[in-house]
Amino acid sequence: MKFKRQIFGFQDMLRFKKLVPNRRAALAAGSDKPLPETYRVNQQAGRLHPGVMEVELTAVRPLAPGMKELTFRRLDAGAFPFFRAGQYVSLQGRVGESLVSRPYSIVSSPRQALENKLALGVADAGFFSGWLNREARPGDRFRMTEPSGEFHYETLRDGRQIVCIAGGAGITPFLSMARSMAEGDEPYQMLLFYGARTEAQLAFRAELDALAEKGLRVVYVLSDETKAGFEHGFVTAELLEKYVDIRTSSFFLCGPQAMYDFLDAQLAPYGLPRKAVHRDASCCPNLRLEAPRVFRLTVHVRDQIFSMEAAEHETLLTAMERAGVPAPNRCRAGGCGYCHSKWLSGEFRIAEGRDGRREADRKFGWIHPCVTYPMSDMELEVPAEK
Repeated sequence: MKFKRQIFGFQDMLRFKKLVPNRRAALAAGSDKPLPETYRVNQQAGRLHPGVMEVELTAVRPLAPGMKELTFRRLDAGAFPFFRAGQYVSLQGRVGESLVSRPYSIVSSPRQALENKLALGVADAGFFSGWLNREARPGDRFRMTEPSGEFHYETLRDGRQIVCIAGGAGITPFLSMARSMAEGDEPYQMLLFYGARTEAQLAFRAELDALAEKGLRVVYVLSDETKAGFEHGFVTAELLEKYVDIRTSSFFLCGPQAMYDFLDAQLAPYGLPRKAVHRDASCCPNLRLEAPRVFRLTVHVRDQIFSMEAAEHETLLTAMERAGVPAPNRCRAGGCGYCHSKWLSGEFRIAEGRDGRREADRKFGWIHPCVTYPMSDMELEVPAEK
């Protein structure tokens, strides 16, 4: 078979023949100036995603019975990273021999974070949260993760009219969302239903009333009191229909699991699409077992090996924290995957509805310790905290 020689192919052969000499000439003509140690794009990435931050508590303010506002400033930089209103951070500190952390929704607006001010609302419930309410003082130092989470407004997903329903301490992310709206950083129109047992248990009342003068619509709902200016009972579909068109709204819910279950039943007849209802994830609770067994948990963190007791009703993450093991975590709800660990041996169970693993993780033996309970002696390989 004969091939016809093309002039363009001949030119390509000439270029290939001169490739090495041309490269040598280009290298010889290049600058001998050393490459920069850092690039602006990397510096910007570090500002937006610092990973873990060193922070100091600057103020503690009572909000309502059993709830306080904690305000922090960042020590390792001049400002907190920008975030989406509604997101959370995980706060980590030592309580005795235990290294513990919990996620808390941010109360501040994104603009306030850029002024090196970030506030959290903390209810007196649980081991670490109770300690923060009773013992934390200005000047105390902690570690804090960068803001994370999917509980925020998304223009491509959500309608312009958003309905936010808060129960008790679940008001915290909605303060940030309302402030962001008032500052002109978000395009939505926000209607907030805030439920509590009594008027005295409404946290951030003054702030919410001030935001109501800037466009926020607030409906206070009291379950145990009947007062003028307040709705009475629970946030039902009937109550919602008094103020909003349910079928054309996007819903954001934050509160206890009982509130979620109640609202699911109330909204079910409307056949809302899944994307129309968002629930803020809560920490995985202890199991209710009459006589929980205690097992031996062995944890590998790089070249270190830790051994500790792990109770059947507590998550593996809780057991590691109790023993002072620096286990990475953020959401504590099985969703973010930050505590992604390799299962080596032993039997376990995963909290109902909390298994956020990919199919490949299930196949090749990876688990999320924050939602996993031991059912025998276990052995894990846990990533080192960054």
